[in-house]
Amino acid sequence: MSLLFRSRQQGAQQVNISGFRRFVMFWVHNVQQAVASLGELARYPMASLMTMAVLGLSLTLPATLYVVVKNTEAIGADWQHASEITLFLRKDLSQQEVSTFHKRLSLSNDIESVRWIDKNEALQEFRESSGFGEALDALTNNPLPDVLLVLPVANKRGTTQAQQLAQQLRNEREVEQVRLDLDWLQRLEALLNLVRDGLLALAALLCIAVVLIVGNTIRLNINSKRDEIMVMKLVGATDGYIQRPFLYTGVWYGFVGGLIAWLATAVMILWISGAVTDISELYESQFTLVGLTFNEMLVLWLLAIGLGLLGSYIAVRKHVRTIEPQ
Repeated sequence: MSLLFRSRQQGAQQVNISGFRRFVMFWVHNVQQAVASLGELARYPMASLMTMAVLGLSLTLPATLYVVVKNTEAIGADWQHASEITLFLRKDLSQQEVSTFHKRLSLSNDIESVRWIDKNEALQEFRESSGFGEALDALTNNPLPDVLLVLPVANKRGTTQAQQLAQQLRNEREVEQVRLDLDWLQRLEALLNLVRDGLLALAALLCIAVVLIVGNTIRLNINSKRDEIMVMKLVGATDGYIQRPFLYTGVWYGFVGGLIAWLATAVMILWISGAVTDISELYESQFTLVGLTFNEMLVLWLLAIGLGLLGSYIAVRKHVRTIEPQ
């Protein structure tokens, strides 16, 4: 019994060692094939670099447009004070009633801040800045109303939410007129939606083009090695073993293409940042164009690698299987 148990234990250990060895050799073979595919690309540097450049430059345009849209959305977020609601109060209200209404609005959960423009202070400021001081002295009473400037909370500053809040304030007894100028903000949001949809469509088309270009390049590479593939199949090589070098070739295309996309996008942003600075100076603004963050660059890089791998996968699955020894 002890000999039987010992033999079974040794057999189990041999199975474990054999499984571990196969696992290690699988990754060793993958590394070898990845390095070999890189060496194969180095044999034809110009052709390989052209394919990588096409992949990288195809991703540059949507990446640059994404930066433009992102910065435009940031500007729109900074301009959310345009959703500030102006309340013109009734002229027959006393200062105490205006003060009470001001405090009540300040306590609302939908309102971030309320600024009170006193009608007497407004008249005095208008007298000093307009040059009609003598004409205004002839008035028997102040024609200006008290004004409250209401700034909604962040989640109420959108077009629809701000309009709903303005309608609620319009129903208040103390309010005579409500002004909410959101026409330009609606146009900006519509324009951003149009650019965003166009960006997605353009990015999808360019990604499809990248996959087709990589797939066609891999197909030509497979056809040039048709005899070598047939010999490998004759000696018992599996389709997976034969396909892996071509798949790694697609990965290398995406790897270097992603780096080219990084560089080209940075150059494009640097190029247009000067024009953006000139425009911001005309509007007396200190706006600076913000490029891709590290996470966004990583996503762009992984996208390039994924497209290269997808294009090579489609090519090898279709063409390697059709090559059979006669």
